[in-house]
Amino acid sequence: MSSLVRNVSLAKRGIINYFTKRPFCVSFEITHSCNARCKHCHLGGPVKEQRASPQRYGELCRELKPVTAQLSGGEPMLCNDLEQIVEALRIPNRAPYIVITTNGALLTKERYWRLLRAGVDEFSISLDYPDERHDEFRQVPGLFRRIETLIKESKSENEMAITLCCVVQSDNFRDLLQMAELARNWNVKINFSTYTSLRTKDENYMLSKEELEEFKEIIKHLIDFKKKHKNIYTSDYILKKMIEFFDKGYTPHCRTGERFFNVNPDATLSPCGLILRKYMSPEEIKKDFLKNNDCVYCYTSIRANSEKPARYLISDSIKALR
Repeated sequence: MSSLVRNVSLAKRGIINYFTKRPFCVSFEITHSCNARCKHCHLGGPVKEQRASPQRYGELCRELKPVTAQLSGGEPMLCNDLEQIVEALRIPNRAPYIVITTNGALLTKERYWRLLRAGVDEFSISLDYPDERHDEFRQVPGLFRRIETLIKESKSENEMAITLCCVVQSDNFRDLLQMAELARNWNVKINFSTYTSLRTKDENYMLSKEELEEFKEIIKHLIDFKKKHKNIYTSDYILKKMIEFFDKGYTPHCRTGERFFNVNPDATLSPCGLILRKYMSPEEIKKDFLKNNDCVYCYTSIRANSEKPARYLISDSIKALR
């Protein structure tokens, strides 16, 4: 009964937020420090920063009322108060749905279960290759095997609360089917997100025109794989839109500031993780940023899932809740 009540709350929150133009997803970037130095990211290493208290994050979450609250960074597992932050965000049997986005290097089996008890619904673990190439890309030795071991040791009678997240780019797009098969073998889901050059200004990881035709065929196979095995979280609509993004190099009409935005470590607000500001309210973002926003150069998972047309939002949400 409690899961039914929770699902109804999430669905109701989504409908209300759609019509009132409130965010579907708020990403709480609780630290900009990171223990990895990923080749597609501008972050890495320790950062001196002012961080808000868990209670302040909780207050802000209740004010913003997102459907999904993502705890990210940097690397959120570096925060010793992560369990307290989760508890501050959690409302029993009610929205939001709480996701921790992590590279997995510091996520032990013990902390996995501790965070689940605190109220985490899902761990989104980054994985860009189906083998040890992932270690070199993230510059964390042994990371691939560490993630594999965590998943195998954390299995229980319940469905795993882990989704792998793969950033699609020119160096790994040929591995996407193998990634989906790996996730199936590990009994977890996988989500795909597109690379953006906004972080590092490196265009080399964007797909070339020559690679695009091959990518189109891979997307067709991924959609077939998804229908058969049902372990790919990414919707058919978004998978097809990825082709368009890599073809044009952009996606217009960004809705950040309305459908999604970020909370900074100090609890001020930013339009997204790629455009850092210190706004004090969503209204300030809309007034100062949203109406003048001409950025088109990303199609990250948060943006893609928040900007889907209503018919896809409804149908995909029903499938996810089931």
